[in-house]
Amino acid sequence: MGEIVLPRRMFLWCMAVIYLTAFVSLYVQIPGLYGNEGLLPARWQLRYSGKPLVEQLLSSPTLLWLGPRLGLDTHTAMELLCLIGAALSLAATLVEAFRDSVVFFCLWVLYLSMYEVGQVFLYFQWDNLLLETGFLCILVAPLTLIRGSRGVREHDRVTFWLIRWLLFRLMFASGVVKLTSRCPTWWGLTALTYHYETQCIPTPLAWFAHQLPVWWQKLSVVGAFVIEIAVPFLFFSPLRRLRLGAFYLQVLLQVLIILSGNYNFFNLLTVTLCLSLLDDRHHKLCALSLSLLYLDSKLWSWLCYLLELVVWALVIVGTVISFDLQLDTVKKGISSRTAFTYHQFNLFLKTVTIPSIWIGVLSLTWEMVTSLFRCACVSGFFKRFWGTVQWTVFAGAAASMFAVSLVSSYDSNSRLWPGVRQAYEMVDRYQVVNSYGLFRRMTGVGGRPEVVIEGSSDGVTWTEIEFMYKPGNLSASPPMLTPHQPRLDWQMWFAALGPNTQSPWFTSLMYRLLQGKRDVIELIQSDVSQYPFHQQPPAYLRAHRYRYWFTESKRWWRRVYDEEFYPIVHLGNSFLEGMLNQYGLKDKSPPRRLSNTTVAQAVRWVRSQVRGVPAHTLIWTLIACSATFCLVQGLRHKNKDVEKPSDAHKATDSTCRSETGSTPSGC
Repeated sequence: MGEIVLPRRMFLWCMAVIYLTAFVSLYVQIPGLYGNEGLLPARWQLRYSGKPLVEQLLSSPTLLWLGPRLGLDTHTAMELLCLIGAALSLAATLVEAFRDSVVFFCLWVLYLSMYEVGQVFLYFQWDNLLLETGFLCILVAPLTLIRGSRGVREHDRVTFWLIRWLLFRLMFASGVVKLTSRCPTWWGLTALTYHYETQCIPTPLAWFAHQLPVWWQKLSVVGAFVIEIAVPFLFFSPLRRLRLGAFYLQVLLQVLIILSGNYNFFNLLTVTLCLSLLDDRHHKLCALSLSLLYLDSKLWSWLCYLLELVVWALVIVGTVISFDLQLDTVKKGISSRTAFTYHQFNLFLKTVTIPSIWIGVLSLTWEMVTSLFRCACVSGFFKRFWGTVQWTVFAGAAASMFAVSLVSSYDSNSRLWPGVRQAYEMVDRYQVVNSYGLFRRMTGVGGRPEVVIEGSSDGVTWTEIEFMYKPGNLSASPPMLTPHQPRLDWQMWFAALGPNTQSPWFTSLMYRLLQGKRDVIELIQSDVSQYPFHQQPPAYLRAHRYRYWFTESKRWWRRVYDEEFYPIVHLGNSFLEGMLNQYGLKDKSPPRRLSNTTVAQAVRWVRSQVRGVPAHTLIWTLIACSATFCLVQGLRHKNKDVEKPSDAHKATDSTCRSETGSTPSGC
C-alpha cells in the first residue's frame, strides 16, 4: 500500500466535522431531554455521595462530576461540555494544528461524558461507533500541539490500519446479522419493499424509491448483501485496485442510504472510515490508469490485472449462483431468490470466521514489519532510535486494540487467550470496542406503526400534536435533515413497535406536555408558535397507534387506526401518577436554584442565542462556513506554492545576469 498522508489528513478533518455535528445536534436537545424539567433529567444518573472524585469517575466515567466543584448544576454542566466539544471540533475543522491526538482525546472524553448519562436517547450504535472511532483518532492523529510537527511518522500506517479493521467489522457484521436473524424479509429478498416507508425518518426520495418495481428492490437487497458480506474481504487485498473497487462500492451504498433515509452522522462516519482504503496515489492519478503499476515489469502488471479480473469474476459468479439471478423476459427484469439455506450460511460463517481473523493478523503484521523497516531506514541515530520507540508503543497499542476487538466481534472468543478477555472487560465500559449489526430484522411488514399524541382542553375536541420530523400529517413531505438526529422522534419510532410499558420515558413525555414545559415542547416544534397548545397546556392527553403506508397519489401517506397506545390522562390522574411512581419519573427533590456563576450565565446566554433555530439549519450553517473557510485556505496555499517556483526562477535569472551580463542557456 502506498503512502497514506492525504487520506489520513482527510480522515481527521472529516472526524472533526462529525464531532462538530454530534455535539451541536445533542446540545440543541439537552434542555428537553436531560434538563431539570426534561424527559430524563441527567442529574438522576449522578449520585453525589461525598466519595472522592477518583472513585466517582471510576464508577461512572463522566466529567459531569466536576459540575458541583465549578458551581454548576448537571444540566448547565452538560451544556458547557457540549459547547466545549463543539468549539474544539470547530477549531480542529478550521486549523490543521488542532487535529491533534490531545484534542481528539478531549473530544472523546467529552462525548463519553455525555454518553454516560444519555440513557435511552444516547444508546444508539452510531454513538458507540463514534466513540470507538474517536478513540482510534487518538492513535492516528499526530502530537502537533506538543511536538509542533505534522510530519509523517513511520508507524502511521499501523494505526491507520485499525480504521480499516473497524470498517471491516462494521460492514461484515451488518450484513451477517440480517441473515442470522432469520428475518423472512431478508431471506426472501423483499426487505426493501418495506424498508423505505418503515424506516425511522424517511427522506422525500424514499417515496420515489418505494415506487420501484419489486424485482429491482430484490436485486438491491442482493447488492447490499454482496457489498456488506463479500466485498469487505477485499479491504485487505495487496492489490490496490481491488481496495479501490471495494471503496467505491461501500461509498455507493452509503450515499444511497443517505439519499433515502435520515440516519444522522452514521453514514457520513462510515464513509469517513472508508478513507482508510485509499492512499496518496489515488489522489494524484486516476485509479483505472494503466500507468499505476507496482513494478515496472509488464509481466507482473498483467498478472495483477488477471488476478483482479478473476476476483471480480468470482464475486459475480458467486452472486449469480447464491441468489439464482436470471433474466425475466416477462417482467423485463432480473429475477432473484436465496439459493442457500440457513444451515449452509452458518457453515459458511464457521468456515470464514477463523480465516478472517488470520487475514487481519497477517495484514496487521505486514503493516508492522514495513513500518519497522522504515524506522530502520531513517538517517541519524537519534531519529532512528526515537522512531523505533514510537513504533514499539503504537504497534503494541494497535495489536492490543486488534486483540480486544476480537472479543466483541466473534462468537468464537472462547478460544482467545483469557488475558484478552480480561482486557476487554476492563475497557468495555469506555466504549473503546463495540459489536455492531444494523437492521437485524425488518419492522412494519404489516404497515408502519406510528404513535400519534392528541391533546384537548375540554376532553371532547381533540387536536393532533404534530412533530417536526416524524410522520404524522398525511400531506406533509418527509424531511431531509442529515446529519442531525432528533432523538425524541427516533425514540417515538421505537415506542410504536411495542406497548407503552416498554418505553417508560413516554409517560414522562405526557407528564411534561401536560405541565407545558417549554424545553420539551421545543423537541416537538423548535418554533413554539407551531405547537397547537403553546398558549395554554392541554388539560387532557391521549395517544393512539396508527398504521402508515406510502401512497401512490400526491399525498405522501395513508393510514388506518390500529389501537389505543396511551389512555386519556390529566394532571393528578391516578394512572399517570402510578406510572410516574412505578418508573421513578417523578422528581421528589425540591426545585434547585439556577447557578449564577459567570460560566453559568455565559452558557445561558449562548442558549438564548440559538433558541428557536432548527438544529439541522444550525449544523449545516457551521459545516458550510467551515468547508468554505478550508477551501479558501487551501486555494491560498496552492497559489503560494505555484508562485514560489517562479520567484526562485527570477532570482536565479537575476544572478546569472549579474554575473555574466546575459542569460546563458544553462540558466
